[in-house]
Amino acid sequence: MRAIRLDTVGGPEVLHLEDTPTPVPGPDEVLVRHAAVGLNFIDIYQRTGLYPIPLPATLGLEAAGVVEAVGGAVTRFRAGDRVAYCSTLGAYADANVVKADRAVRLPDHISFDVAAAALLKGLTAEFLARRVWSLESGDTVLVQAAAGGVGLILCQWLSHLGVRVIGCVGSDDKARLARANGCSDVVNYSSEDIVARVRAMTDGAGVKVAYDSVGRSTLDASLASLSRRGLLVSFGNASGPPAPVDPLRLSRGGSLFLTRPTLFDYVATADALDRAAAALFDVIGTGHVAIEVGQTFALEDVPAAHAALAARSTTGATLLRL
Repeated sequence: MRAIRLDTVGGPEVLHLEDTPTPVPGPDEVLVRHAAVGLNFIDIYQRTGLYPIPLPATLGLEAAGVVEAVGGAVTRFRAGDRVAYCSTLGAYADANVVKADRAVRLPDHISFDVAAAALLKGLTAEFLARRVWSLESGDTVLVQAAAGGVGLILCQWLSHLGVRVIGCVGSDDKARLARANGCSDVVNYSSEDIVARVRAMTDGAGVKVAYDSVGRSTLDASLASLSRRGLLVSFGNASGPPAPVDPLRLSRGGSLFLTRPTLFDYVATADALDRAAAALFDVIGTGHVAIEVGQTFALEDVPAAHAALAARSTTGATLLRL
């Protein structure tokens, strides 16, 4: 089978296509033949060494396809089942072996493209919208990178819950996209001061929660946009890791909270994963969340896909189609 290999950390050019043996599932694993693969910023963090992984490796954590073989101890799936996964390295390939309790069954109404585009980003949006903080209808939040892969899903989901969403984007085109996907108000950081605009939009009060996946270039503004006892959720580093935050700044800002969650702590068991996936597939199936596939690439074009993601020139989800 074909696989994209990473032998050393570096820029997109270090990713290269190889022919490798098709893996054989262990007793508690399934072999998934991929139809679509999702790309995510965590892939870039691993490629550059920000999130170290053992090398050599095949990148990619998210894919959808068909179970081709199952291990002897697997009862959760059988050959022919439509599945997706988002927590096992090795997705940039024609196939991958996955622990059976890390894959989810796809309902008939969820296509492979939608599953590969939505699972990791959608499960992230699920815990951000529903579990990281107790939001109520009428609350106001700020979402950085509102036109990105997670941002588009998160903004729609929050809006569905009755939350007022202020989206932060970097262009007029992305502002229009954010407004079409749940944002009642938008700040264009390329021409507007984020904090001043958020304060003006909230009559000086600020937002209850600021969701920040950008990191270094926006974290200060996100923190300064919070209301008293507000929460900053830092869940990504698209512009680089943010600088450390002095705890006294949280006190001076109004007894603020700061968290740095990761999806895998919210779907640590098969039951938690299934419940989160069911919630995601439900909001997609009912039309409350639409999945935007902004661009697709062939497997051999992964370096170009990484370059586009890093430049923040993409919108919605980015897929590899096999």
